[in-house]
Amino acid sequence: SLLREYKPPLVIIDSIQTVATQKLTSTPGSVAQLREVTGTLTQLAKGLGIAIVLIGHVTKSGSIAGPKVLEHMVDTVLYFEAPSGQTFRVLRAVKNRFGSTNEVGVFLMSNDGLKDVANPSALFLEGRPKDEPGSVVVPILEGTRPFLVEVQALVNTSGYGPPKITTVGVDRDRVLLILSILERRLGLQLTGMDVFVNVTGGVRIQEPASDVGVALAIISSLKNRAVPSDLIAFGELGLTGEIRGVSRPDVRVSEAKGLGFTQLVIPSRGTAELKKSSSIRRVKSIEELVETIFI
Repeated sequence: SLLREYKPPLVIIDSIQTVATQKLTSTPGSVAQLREVTGTLTQLAKGLGIAIVLIGHVTKSGSIAGPKVLEHMVDTVLYFEAPSGQTFRVLRAVKNRFGSTNEVGVFLMSNDGLKDVANPSALFLEGRPKDEPGSVVVPILEGTRPFLVEVQALVNTSGYGPPKITTVGVDRDRVLLILSILERRLGLQLTGMDVFVNVTGGVRIQEPASDVGVALAIISSLKNRAVPSDLIAFGELGLTGEIRGVSRPDVRVSEAKGLGFTQLVIPSRGTAELKKSSSIRRVKSIEELVETIFI
């Protein structure tokens, strides 16, 4: 009745699991209550032309607590993520009936509250070491939004027990795959080595476009030779050592150029629409990549 009387443009309910209707005798948060309450609020929102935000609890794994019925009934599901130990927050759309998914917004937590970060790439690259072995900048996509992140690798002889493969921000199985490709295709001796791979800033990479960057960081650390600080690289690494094309190379290149990167190493495949430029170097394989940068 209050919503019909005042018709506010925005309503925020915190939290939906604590709201109940007297039409049902079940406890708040139950499947029946969530379905009835959410259905009623959805009808009110569409009938009155107002926006309603339902805040729900999440589990330790990061998924919405309770039954999936809540996610199925709403138009959009947003996750507000706070990487451990970081001051920035990420707002991510994982479901959207009226637009694309996996779109993200980045906000900085300050004394005055949350502030929008217009240039997340500069935030993620802040404090990046220059001309240090094991450091490579990689353009990734979150939805349709490009970010530049730093991938670091440290390769060292194992002197404290069995060799360890430790990853932060990138899938460990993917790193193991890249290590096997480097050993087989380049003849690098990585067996018996401790390998640490880290994506700085608390970012987690979820796409194979970072394969080339991870491989370069590992090679750079192993050879103790720095990758130029004005270079970015991206591409998917295949089992035969080929470098495969990835989605939206144009926006990745544009983001890199906008932040002053002058050496762009990209796949030969899938980048025909990009104009030829002295700053762009196309590579077909991991062997060609190493020859381009380290020889």
